[in-house]
Amino acid sequence: MSEKIYAWLLRLFPSRFREAYGEEALQLVRDRCRDEKGFLLRLRLWLDLLGDLALSVPRAYFRVQPELTSYAAHLRSEGVPSLLILPDESLGAGTLFLGGVLTLAATIAFSFLLNHGVKHVPLSALIRPARSSADHRSSSFSPRPPEPARDSQEGGIAAASGRQPEMAATSSRPQNSKPNDAPSNGPAPADALRPRKEESGQLLRSSNAILAGAHLKRAERERVIRGAVANLKKHYIDPVVAQKMADALVGHEKKGDDNAATDGRAFAELLTQQMRDVSHDRHLELLYSEAPLPELAPTATPALEARYRKAMEQANCTFEPVKILPHHIGYLKFDSFPDPSLCQQTAAAAMASLNDADAIIFDLRDNRGGYPGMVTLIAAYLFDHPEYMYNPRQDTTADSWTRSPVPGSRLADKPVYLLTSARTFSGAEHFSYDLKMLKRATVVGETTGGASDVGTFHRLDDHFGMGIPEARAINPYREPDWAGTGVRPDVEVKARDALETAVRLAERKLQKK
Repeated sequence: MSEKIYAWLLRLFPSRFREAYGEEALQLVRDRCRDEKGFLLRLRLWLDLLGDLALSVPRAYFRVQPELTSYAAHLRSEGVPSLLILPDESLGAGTLFLGGVLTLAATIAFSFLLNHGVKHVPLSALIRPARSSADHRSSSFSPRPPEPARDSQEGGIAAASGRQPEMAATSSRPQNSKPNDAPSNGPAPADALRPRKEESGQLLRSSNAILAGAHLKRAERERVIRGAVANLKKHYIDPVVAQKMADALVGHEKKGDDNAATDGRAFAELLTQQMRDVSHDRHLELLYSEAPLPELAPTATPALEARYRKAMEQANCTFEPVKILPHHIGYLKFDSFPDPSLCQQTAAAAMASLNDADAIIFDLRDNRGGYPGMVTLIAAYLFDHPEYMYNPRQDTTADSWTRSPVPGSRLADKPVYLLTSARTFSGAEHFSYDLKMLKRATVVGETTGGASDVGTFHRLDDHFGMGIPEARAINPYREPDWAGTGVRPDVEVKARDALETAVRLAERKLQKK
C-alpha cells in the first residue's frame, strides 16, 4: 500500500523525470518498506518521502541541474574513479511556497491513511537468515548511517563514477563508479546504498542531463564535426581507423547527409552511428547535453578523497551483512565495487563469512560498479587458479588476472548465482560478464544497463562531447561485451523475482549433489 501511495505521489513530477527515474524512486521505497517496520520507523520513512517531494517537485519544474558536469569523470580509460561535489543551492520564495503547500497536503493525506490502518506486507521473507552459527555479522560490518547513494547527494558525494557510489547513468552509462547508482547507507542492510531524501530529488533531476536540443545551424554542425575529427585523430587507439572515421564524417557532411539532423541529440546519435559504421566500436560515442558542459573535468582533491573515505566507512564499503538462507545458501548484497585500498578488509570479511555456505548468491541488482581492482579481488575467491578478467576500460596487464587461489577460501567449488537488473551497471557488468563467460556463475534476473563509457571524455563545445576509447584490452570471448547491450542473464526473470528464482536453482543444484 505504501508503494502504491508513493507511486501516485510521483505523478507530481514531470513525465520525463518519471520515465527516467520513477522505477529508481519506487525501488528505494520498496527497500525501506521492506526493512523499516513498525509505527515509528514507518512514520520516519514517510516524513523523509514527503520532505523529498516538497523540495524536489518545484525544482523539477523550474530548475535543471547540469548533471553532465560529472560525465567527464565517468570516462577514464585507466578506470580510476573521481569525485564531484554538487554545490548547495538556495531555494527561491516560489519553491518554498509550493513545497510548503505540497507538504501540508501530503501530511494531511498521510495522517488520514495512517489512522485508517494502512498495512504493508513486507517483502523480506525471501531473505530471512537461517538461525545458525554461520549467520552473523563480522566485526568489520559496522552500522552505516544514511549517506551517498546512486546518483548524487546534496552537499555530498555525487554518485558519478569514481570514488563513490555508483549511480544512475546518463545516455552512455557511468563506468567505474559506485552510485546509484552508489554506496549504501543506513544502519544495517536496511538503508544500505539508499539515497536520503535530498538525494532522491536529485536522482529525478539528473535524468534531464541529456535532452533533445534546439535547432542546429549548418555552421554549428560543421564545428562539431571538425572537433570530432580532430579528437579522433589525436586520441583514438587505432590511428588508421581514426582516419577512416574522420574521412567518413567529412564525407557525410559534404553529401548533406547531416542536414536533416537539426536536433542536438539526433545529430549526436547520427555522428555516433557514422563513426561506428566504420570502426564497429560500440564504446565510441558522441553526446549532446542541453545543460552546458564544464570547461574542465572535476579533479580529485585531498578533501574529496577524505569525504570518500568517510562515506565508505559509514556505508561499510556498501557491503550488507552476509545472510545464510535455508539449505545453507549464502547471500551477499553489495551495491558497488569500492576502492580496494580502503575496502579490501571489508570485502575479505564478507567473503570469509560465506565459507561455510554450500552455494552463493551475489545480489548486484542495485550495484552501479566501481573499481576494477575490487572486481578482480572478489572474483579471486571463486577460483582455485588465476583467471583472466577481461575489462574493456583497461589495458590488458598482469593485473587483469585474479590472485587465485585465496588462502583460506573454500568457495572455488561452490555454485554461484548473480542477481542482476536493468540498474546493474559498469563494474557490476564487468563482474557478471566475465563470470558468465568463464562458466563460473549463473546470471539470474534482467539484462544489465549496458554501461558503455569506456574511453576518456573530450569536450567539443558547450553542449557536445565524445567518449573515445584509449585502452587496449584483449577480449578472448566470442560474445561481445556489455557495451550498449548489457549482460544477458542465463535465466531471465523480473528483477524482483531474481532472488526467489536463484534460491530454487541453488536448491535443485544442491539436491543433485
